[in-house]
Amino acid sequence: MRSRSIASLVPLLAPVHILILSVIVLPSIYVVWLSLNASSFGQEPTFVGLRNYIDTISDPAFRSALWNTVVLVVVAVHVELVIGLGMALLFASGLPFRRVLLVAVLAPYAVSEVIAVVMWRFLFDPDVGPVTQALLSLGLPTLDWSFEPSHAMILIALLTIWLHLPFTFIILYAARLAIPADLYEAARIDGATPWQAFRRVTLPLLGPAVIVALLFRYIFAFRIFSEVWLLTQGGPARSTEVVAVYLYQEAFSYNAFGSAAATAWIMVLASLLLASGYVFILRRQVAANAR
Repeated sequence: MRSRSIASLVPLLAPVHILILSVIVLPSIYVVWLSLNASSFGQEPTFVGLRNYIDTISDPAFRSALWNTVVLVVVAVHVELVIGLGMALLFASGLPFRRVLLVAVLAPYAVSEVIAVVMWRFLFDPDVGPVTQALLSLGLPTLDWSFEPSHAMILIALLTIWLHLPFTFIILYAARLAIPADLYEAARIDGATPWQAFRRVTLPLLGPAVIVALLFRYIFAFRIFSEVWLLTQGGPARSTEVVAVYLYQEAFSYNAFGSAAATAWIMVLASLLLASGYVFILRRQVAANAR
């Protein structure tokens, strides 16, 4: 009887499995095979084993791209987390015109990345950009991002924070609204100051939401491509190149499909390693709260 019920479910589940197999599993297997071969246009694939991985890791351009990616991830994600947490606490405190401001805060997430980059290129144009002109009128230094690599990295980080802040904010804001008001009332009766209530009540209960937000943002930020490619294309002189842009250049500029596939799997393994660490921390937190 049980086997009959399972057999009756097979036709219903088959389309899902076929879709997963054709969209995820088979392309992943092909990329693994490609990463173990030297391949280019007009060239028969030649098996080289792990040489593509070794060459990629030993490439100074890859190490520079990896360093730029790590800097962007560490700076952008943590600044975004602090701003998102502050905004979530501010909105939860009963901010006036909260509904209108909520729409304004979530608006960047509805903007296409291409449109956002074009808008930021105009705003920070070194010659006629409104932000540049405003900074000059105040006697403040401007971002000469088209020539100065450090300025370009700052602009990319600001753009990334602006684009993805709504994601972090909405997770932390929902988690803050889920905290019962009775806990704050009890803390107030016990004589706790606002800082003590934040440290002893808000922060521990927001811990799982913070970990989830960091987990997803680390993975998304590690794959950053659109902001860098559309803004600087990795320039000047590949100084702002990140790992995803390096992969794109290897595949479509230099036609080195084997090293590009190896880079892709290095990114996947790094993301899985990062995710496993945060999942382990999250499970420990959940288990500790359940006791």
